[in-house]
Parts: sequence; C-alpha cells; structure tokens
Amino acid sequence: MCFARLRPLRKKTRLSWWVVKRSCCISPTHPPSCWYQRELDLYPALHPEKADLIDGAIGAMSSFDQTFGYYADGVGPETAVMPDDWQTRETLYYIGDVTVICPEVHDLAVSKCVAGRDKDADFVRALFKHQMIELAIMTERIAQLDAAKHPVQHITQWTQRRAQEAGV
Repeated sequence: MCFARLRPLRKKTRLSWWVVKRSCCISPTHPPSCWYQRELDLYPALHPEKADLIDGAIGAMSSFDQTFGYYADGVGPETAVMPDDWQTRETLYYIGDVTVICPEVHDLAVSKCVAGRDKDADFVRALFKHQMIELAIMTERIAQLDAAKHPVQHITQWTQRRAQEAGV
C-alpha cells in the first residue's frame, strides 16, 4: 500500500496523527508480497479514544472499503507487540497535514512474529526472502520482549522456521 492511499483516510476520520502498524510502512518499491494488504491497523496517536471511529467509518465492509478497496482497523497501543525502544527507530512521514509514524521493518516483523498467524508467517517469509530483514537483528529484537508476558523462546523458534522456509 503506498502512502497516497492514506489521504482518503485523513478526510474520512479527520485525524492527523497515526501510528500505522501494518505493511504499508514498507516502501512501495519493494515486491508486492511484502507490502500490499487490504487491511491496515491505525492507532490515532493523539486521540486514542477515537479508535472505534476508525472501525465504523473506514472499517471492513464499510462504504470506504467498497470505494477504495482497502480498510483500516482502529487499534490501541497494545495491539502490536514490539521492543520497548521501537520508537527510537520509527520513521515519520508527512502527507499533507497527516503525520504517519511507521515502525522500522524489523520491529514491524517482530509484531508479526508475536502474533504468529498464517498471514503473518507469509509476510515474515517474504521479508526474509527479499532480504528486507535479518535473522540476527530479529533475534536481538525478540530477546528484548518481556519474557514474563511473551514466550520469547517460542517466538524465536517460530521466526527461525520462517527464515529457513524462505531459504535464509
């Protein structure tokens, strides 16, 4: 998903600061298997209480989805599990009066490894296959997660399997 496709979201939600926790943070110059998804997670950083507004206005099967061919889920800061210091590596994009905060690709991939769904496995495999993430960095970032809350060893093994499947 390229950032130009985010403009209609601004008009519909009237929110100006988002943390985007999906693959639209990947450059559109990378292979489509790494960046195109119909769904993205939007966290309205300055107005977290408005996350429900996102679901209603531009969520799945909304008129927005039918018109533009993609949709957004309003989420909270707890939705994507990433290392505590992910914001030191984030990238800010300014699209008109919208500020989009995107996690660095390894941090984004860690959140997918924690979730561990089939679609996450496909995404992480594609990132490894196209050499967009490195196993050593992934292992370091996963080790930074709170082991009391997350099965770090299991997540590391899951990630290693995705790397092997990608031929890394």
